[in-house]
Amino acid sequence: MDLSSHRQSPNGSRGFRLQAPLVDSVSCYCRVDSGLKTVVEARKFVPGSKLCIQPDINPNAHRRSKNSKRERTRIQPPLLPGLPDDLAVACLIRVPRAEHRKLRLVCKRWYRLASGNFFYSQRKLLGMSEEWVYVFKRDRDGKISWNTFDPVSQHPQPLPPVPREYSEAVGFGCAVLSGCHLYLFGGKDPLRGSMRRVIFYNARTNKWHRAPDMLRKRHFFGSCVINNCLYVAGGECEGIQRTLRSAEVYDPNKNRWSFVADMSTAMVPLIGVVYDKKWFLKGLGSHQQVMSEAYDPETNSWRPVSDGMVTGWRNPCTSLNGRLYGLDCRDGCKLRVFDETTDSWNKFMDSKVHLGNSRALEAAALVPLNNKLCIIRNNMSMSLVDVTNPDKNNPRVWENIAVKGQSKSILSNIWSSIAGRAVKSHIVHCQVLQA
Repeated sequence: MDLSSHRQSPNGSRGFRLQAPLVDSVSCYCRVDSGLKTVVEARKFVPGSKLCIQPDINPNAHRRSKNSKRERTRIQPPLLPGLPDDLAVACLIRVPRAEHRKLRLVCKRWYRLASGNFFYSQRKLLGMSEEWVYVFKRDRDGKISWNTFDPVSQHPQPLPPVPREYSEAVGFGCAVLSGCHLYLFGGKDPLRGSMRRVIFYNARTNKWHRAPDMLRKRHFFGSCVINNCLYVAGGECEGIQRTLRSAEVYDPNKNRWSFVADMSTAMVPLIGVVYDKKWFLKGLGSHQQVMSEAYDPETNSWRPVSDGMVTGWRNPCTSLNGRLYGLDCRDGCKLRVFDETTDSWNKFMDSKVHLGNSRALEAAALVPLNNKLCIIRNNMSMSLVDVTNPDKNNPRVWENIAVKGQSKSILSNIWSSIAGRAVKSHIVHCQVLQA
């Protein structure tokens, strides 16, 4: 007896409609022989037999209904037994991000939920989104690998391998759009030369995807994200005009690239940052001269800059809450901040714990993480700095983190640098993704 479908009774009360199963009795002719498809064929096989006693027998019961898939979709099992789906979603969005990979393995409904935009938009709305650090490294043999780090559990998390076209590429760009899509674009392949290829990794599904190619082949270029649009400019390409002036932008909403205004002069950017809604670049011109330019997306124009910001500007640097920060020493144990009123860089904070000047302890990236500044070194040791805390003497302002699962501690890396051992790999890109 099927009680899954119900209807409104004539008196207005809600009742159930009893529907007999299609084939559920030994008296049904369809059970006489498995090769008989209909009741009519069964009567031919058993002369003089009576009709099936089931009142609602369907002669085509054994045939696959065209709407069977639609009916199964309409009558789905609950996400969590005993709970309405809205309450089940409210429970599942509270599962830590490190366990989402397991959620997607439970069933198809959980896979679709834990891979969709609604699930993560609700997590973001309720302040439950988690930010992870993603690091791309190059080893001594030129091979590219990547890792992700969960600052809550302080454990590395599993990732799919880097796509083959970027396993040995150099000079490629890396950026994040929509908070959860990590893009790799351009670069130079050892065999194919400069590339226009663009791929992206979706942190919600843990998979790689293709995106439209760039309009120009280029490597060793500058890139940034403004208003969730990806900008690239300058760089190099094989050919007569080796150094490029061209710039282009990718809009994920339109899913296409388009050219923007060319730079004033050709440049191979070395460092870049977005500050005050403008994109600042500093690099080498076609004659190896140091030059700096700024791009304003509102006016679609470039202008040379030579103020105090670019004069004392060193990599790595980043902006957080409208202020521009940079590192003031090789191991990333000192911070500076740019002061617009004096047009100069000033000392901001010192951890008082200096690690050394080896390549392994070199601070390779500075990124915003959970409203703090995260310093990442080549040996994957990290420091979280709370620049919003007015009490700079508070020990919680500067917190050093050693990723669990790493073979060496900070102390052992110091001894390695004293012994003169070379670092096995170095960081080429570092980004933060939210999910």
